[in-house]
Amino acid sequence: MVEPERLKSLVPPFLSGVANSYSQIFFSDNKIFALILMVVSFFDIYAGLSGIIAVLVSNLLAYFIGLNRYNIKQGYYGFNSLLVGLGIGLYYEPGMAFFTFLIFASFLTLFFTVGLEGVIGKYGLPYLSLPFLLGIWLVSLAARQFTSLQVSESGIYEMNELYAWGGQTMVDAYNWFNKINLHESWRLYFKSLGAIFFQYHLFAGILVALGLIIYSRIAFMLSLLGFFSAYFYYRFIGADITELSYGFIGFNFILTAIAIGGFFIIPSYWSFLWVVLLTPLISIILTSTYTIFGLFQLSIFSLPFNLIVLLFLYSLKLRERYFTKPELVGYQQNSPEKNLYSHSNYKMRFGKTFFFAFALPFFGKWRVTQGHNGPLTHKSDWQHAWDFEVSDDDGVCFSGKGEKTEDYYGYNKPVLAPAGGWVEEIIDGFEDNEIGIMDLEHNWGNTIILRHSDKLYSKLSHLKKGSFKVVRGETVYKGQHLANCGNSGRSPVPHIHFQIQTTPHIGSKTHDYPINHYILHSPDKFELKSYQIPKFDDQVSNISRNSALEKAFHFIPGQVIKYQVTDSAGNDHTVSWEVQVDALNHTCIFCANSRSKAWFHNDGDLHYFTHFEGDKSSFLFHFFLAAYKVPLGHYNDLLVSDHYPIHTFNKPLLIFFQDFIAPFWLFTRSIYQLHYLKMEDELMQSTIHLRSETRVNIGKWNTKRLDSEMFIGPDGIERLLFRDHVKSIEAKLIPQ
Repeated sequence: MVEPERLKSLVPPFLSGVANSYSQIFFSDNKIFALILMVVSFFDIYAGLSGIIAVLVSNLLAYFIGLNRYNIKQGYYGFNSLLVGLGIGLYYEPGMAFFTFLIFASFLTLFFTVGLEGVIGKYGLPYLSLPFLLGIWLVSLAARQFTSLQVSESGIYEMNELYAWGGQTMVDAYNWFNKINLHESWRLYFKSLGAIFFQYHLFAGILVALGLIIYSRIAFMLSLLGFFSAYFYYRFIGADITELSYGFIGFNFILTAIAIGGFFIIPSYWSFLWVVLLTPLISIILTSTYTIFGLFQLSIFSLPFNLIVLLFLYSLKLRERYFTKPELVGYQQNSPEKNLYSHSNYKMRFGKTFFFAFALPFFGKWRVTQGHNGPLTHKSDWQHAWDFEVSDDDGVCFSGKGEKTEDYYGYNKPVLAPAGGWVEEIIDGFEDNEIGIMDLEHNWGNTIILRHSDKLYSKLSHLKKGSFKVVRGETVYKGQHLANCGNSGRSPVPHIHFQIQTTPHIGSKTHDYPINHYILHSPDKFELKSYQIPKFDDQVSNISRNSALEKAFHFIPGQVIKYQVTDSAGNDHTVSWEVQVDALNHTCIFCANSRSKAWFHNDGDLHYFTHFEGDKSSFLFHFFLAAYKVPLGHYNDLLVSDHYPIHTFNKPLLIFFQDFIAPFWLFTRSIYQLHYLKMEDELMQSTIHLRSETRVNIGKWNTKRLDSEMFIGPDGIERLLFRDHVKSIEAKLIPQ
């Protein structure tokens, strides 16, 4: 027996699973949209009842079998059964025999769902509504032999049924909607939307369209693009336009457009173009399969949608180039807008998806004396490389006359592993050159090549003879001392040659790959650079870590953090956070008060948040905004800049209008800036004051702003302040 407390904790996720079973038909988990679709499903009371019974049966069975609870909560195991329930509920009279049949039809559909999840999922593809198709076809064929199932007369005496349910008011409302003066194409569009839930009334389609706008403006636009591309294509080729209205199978174009244009693919010019290009293919499959399935008196339902989406997605997964035309969604957020904004933000923050974070291969500050596509060497296939030397404030790299290798500041300095890996190759034995003389026969001199992954290597050259601290085949960690800077090979003065390459050979071509994080030193300021390429004459260093900042942002799974929070009205409350980690080793701060989560990453040099889930009025959300990106080293007046996803911190009305044109133009920006103020105790590296600013801009016009301050001391982040144009919040750490 399930304990009451246990049952209480299971009910909310189960109810979410029921609601999401409706909205997942449109790839959504929006609860308002789910409620609208549930109402639409009950336009035929027995169909709606059959649908919800099918959902409950499938989700309960999935739970008792022990299937993944997240999938149950998201409605993945319920939406196909819902469609089967709606389909047969509309066709057969209710009764004991029917409801018994419905329960086992739901069982069968769930098993099809699980089976296809395993088979198709191996290829990284969705099973879409294939379980519904298999279920409804087999159930329909089998039901013809069951004499206890009576075909429903629903729809034959439609006006009488409406009068029975709602009186003359219901009949008048029905007639009013049917008499709305709309062009044929719009009537077909709305009826096609309603037909997705087996409801062929104009009002049903209008409600679904309204729900689409609430859920996703991009999805709504794609539904229009998909349907009207089909409508005009049929007009253009002279096809029978009634094909779109017969059974209202025009919904295949709508669902395909939403899936391809914005759900499985990042919304863009390319995704919208592919929606148009795939329209004729849907038409071909629709017409041909209709003829075949007509022989068995079966409807094709959503078959064209399933075939086209699966074939297209599979084709994209086999690409060898043009990966951004269009781009597949990497992390699914059940919203075209969120997929787009998060993806755009990721590219803005990190450039590309890099599996290895490369650091600079040295301690301290060095100057780039030759960058990519340098003035002397570093040309053509070997252009993506750097030469580094140590220089003084005047740009001079040596002391005295600079006639000996020992005069150069960088000579014999440690050379470090830029990332973890294995020693692929070591070349040693070449003497250092005299200053100004080069060994033209042995171009690279003493060299080490590290293997980091398949097709990713780094090479460090011109090293000092006999200075190697590692051997071939040895595993090395990021920052490990490998050898010392020398002047061997084709090198006129002591320096480090550093490059990334895709093959393990000494003369391999270079590969364009950025440095993870580094500090750019200028005479009057410091700048944090992330995922960028150091340029010629830049003075750069790795982040020199500060012990107080390291401790403050070293969040350990299981750690509990508590703050006393006071708002501008003087109200106090205690906030409790816990650091959690999921099965994929992703870490987050969980707020017990608001049930919110702020996901973060700490690579040792930088703390940064990746995304937020939950209450945006919570104290945790304010902290997420304030500490969005924090280098763990202190540099006076260092200014750190970054961008939030547009939907994270913005005005709802502004986002509403941005959504409509987001695939083509982002007219608003959510900007983050962090300013490092003077550290009060340089010796103890503590008592640090950081000030951050969060704002939304349209061009130079600021529409929303939050100012934050963080005070870091021996116990961590000891005090926080937040201010906007309405209120202020102060929080003080409660020592544990």
